[in-house]
Amino acid sequence: MFMEKNSTSSSSSSSSCFVTSTRRTLTVWMKSLVFNGNGCTVYDSSGNIVYRIDNYDQKLKNEFYLMDVHGNVLVTILKKKLSVIKFWEGYKSTELEGRINKPWFQVKNPRLFKGDHCEVLLIKDGNNIDLENSYKIAGNATAFKIINEAEELVAEVKQKQSVSGITLGEDVMTLMVEENVDLSFIMSLVVIYCLIHHKM
Repeated sequence: MFMEKNSTSSSSSSSSCFVTSTRRTLTVWMKSLVFNGNGCTVYDSSGNIVYRIDNYDQKLKNEFYLMDVHGNVLVTILKKKLSVIKFWEGYKSTELEGRINKPWFQVKNPRLFKGDHCEVLLIKDGNNIDLENSYKIAGNATAFKIINEAEELVAEVKQKQSVSGITLGEDVMTLMVEENVDLSFIMSLVVIYCLIHHKM
């Protein structure tokens, strides 16, 4: 089960925080539910849709939306550029709806054009970096891990295997998320890492 951290929200679009109560295994299919769309779809172990990720403008891959099964936007993911440095920022839906440009987190690749290692920084109060809570994404296009500042595994992505042990195509992946983790945050990081590796 997922536990919504902000239980006072009037709708699912007003909170992007869904904390896992147990270790979860999800399936990420690199296919949008929108006709000719660009994104992916996330399913739970029962085959139910958990998240949708879409970019409604295929020409510009600079803005993606993490949505729940009803299409409510939970997180907006934006690609930014500062001089020659490119990075990604995530915004909770309430912040964008209020036109308050305060990012939730930033994802940077210190190796510039190589995507095998990314740094994730949480932003406090919209402009201060939370030095006590940082993450790292490391791996390749089909297998990577998300690790916290204590070097503990938070989530892992790898190619999905069938019950008989057959590895499926590169567009179908298994996402394993540890307990007490904000799933929408982790899913946003997975999307960004896939974008860096041109999987969407």
